[in-house]
Amino acid sequence: MPKIEVDEQAFYRLAGRAIGEEELEPLLAVAKAELDGREPGLLKIELNDTNRPDLWSTAGLARALRVYLGGAIPSYRFFSRRGAPQETGGRSIVVDAALESIRPYIAAFAVAGRSLDEAGLKDLIQTQEKLCWNFGRKRSSIAMGVYSSARIAWPVRYLAADPDATRFVPLGLDSPLSLRRILRDHPKGREFGHLVERFARFPYLADDGGAALSFPPIINSAGLGAVKAGDRELFVELTGTDLRSLLVAASIVACDLCDQGFTILPVAVRYPYDTELGREIVTPFYFQEPVAAESAYAGRLLGVELTAEEAVRAVGRMGCVAAAEGGRITVTVPEYRNDFLHAVDVVEDIMMARGVDAFPPLSPADFTVGRLSPIESLSRRARDLMVGLGYQEMIFNYLGSRRDYCDRMGLPPDGMVSVANPMSESYELVRSSILPALLASEAVSSRAQYPHLIFEIGKVALLDDSDLTGTVTRDNLALLIADREAGFNEVRAHLAAVFYYLGRECIIERTSDPRFIAGRCAGILLGGRRIGLLGEIHPQVLDNWGIQAPCAAAEIDLGALL
Repeated sequence: MPKIEVDEQAFYRLAGRAIGEEELEPLLAVAKAELDGREPGLLKIELNDTNRPDLWSTAGLARALRVYLGGAIPSYRFFSRRGAPQETGGRSIVVDAALESIRPYIAAFAVAGRSLDEAGLKDLIQTQEKLCWNFGRKRSSIAMGVYSSARIAWPVRYLAADPDATRFVPLGLDSPLSLRRILRDHPKGREFGHLVERFARFPYLADDGGAALSFPPIINSAGLGAVKAGDRELFVELTGTDLRSLLVAASIVACDLCDQGFTILPVAVRYPYDTELGREIVTPFYFQEPVAAESAYAGRLLGVELTAEEAVRAVGRMGCVAAAEGGRITVTVPEYRNDFLHAVDVVEDIMMARGVDAFPPLSPADFTVGRLSPIESLSRRARDLMVGLGYQEMIFNYLGSRRDYCDRMGLPPDGMVSVANPMSESYELVRSSILPALLASEAVSSRAQYPHLIFEIGKVALLDDSDLTGTVTRDNLALLIADREAGFNEVRAHLAAVFYYLGRECIIERTSDPRFIAGRCAGILLGGRRIGLLGEIHPQVLDNWGIQAPCAAAEIDLGALL
């Protein structure tokens, strides 16, 4: 979960008053946050809601507490809306057509009105890091740059540049490098270069005079991209691959800076290709739609009597403007939030505003006797057998990356369940097999004494149109042997022992699978139905994981044994 450090003096100023520690700790629950520690003049806060990136900054968290304590809901007049763009004063960004297939979207605004102090600069950098790392999936979908705008010649040009011919001095260095050399020689290039290195041309930002702003999503220039305390005019841009997420991130930063007393100056972005919001978008841009909920529905979910007027007051304490009509409330989503997807999200805000302690505890009305399900009983028997055979049990995450589940295994993502809006690329797919997790464990175990025998019993998920939900969840057993002598016969013998003691008789038939060596792979059949695979892991898969020892593995659907 994101952790932030906030300047205590700035935080209390933005919150409207000083807040004692005894009051602060329970108050932070409104933002699903907790005090993680403190130092002189500094508060360390952990945020436990990944759906609220607007709270990952001093200004954002202070805004939430200020409104909850009775402060006015802020109004931001610099946002453009559909059919009602703001005046830009000639500030614009022209987008290169070739970027449509590389990094297609950009949002931006300028900042003026006061000088940036040291605390504000540190918080801006922290906001940039948290938004791009957590919300922006390690810069893959959102990357942000801040520049001194006093010397920028408009329009700014967002280009698809020749990586060898385009050169500038990157932040942290004092000599120019080509974009391709930045990926090789600059620390940020080595860290984030994988996001763009596969493309023939790289994203590049420059002003109308040719002065370099940055190489997004890698590094700013050492000229216009070197922001320091005392700067009075700034330019903020965010590039990425998902337009709505990008606009939300830009709105968060703009609202934070506005709360700190800066003036936000809109910028027009002109695309040569179609986007869902048109070819010209003046940012910051408000696109959220109102969300409605019945007060009776909210009361039923929360287990309390609730009028529409009470619901309006509650969501108002959470920073949302709402109106009641009959028993229905309609919520206008704040510009910096995009977590209202359903009426239940309105109910959640009502609950948070009232406080969990406001709901009286209820004892269960029904008496039930707990017992193990058949699959759990079978899993426990299989677990005991695997331990008896000398295997060590492992427990892994159910979510993972496309790189681990597909690329390293030589498999396409077909049939896999994907997360629609993952907070990180490390958690974008629900696993359809346990084998990648076992190989990941083996990849970091080369110093342990061989042989390595590991297994896991856990759930996997697959797309299945025949099911009403469109997916099926299965309980699988997967095992892996890593040793100089590990082979098909050894893993087959261990699996045969498991089947024998479970009272099942399975047969094997030759098959092929890109994860296994051709001719050293077999399907496992029970009653004529395939329930799993076993074989020797393909050398290319082992090389993808950086594993030196031969490996043999198997995976079966335990539920099929029932």
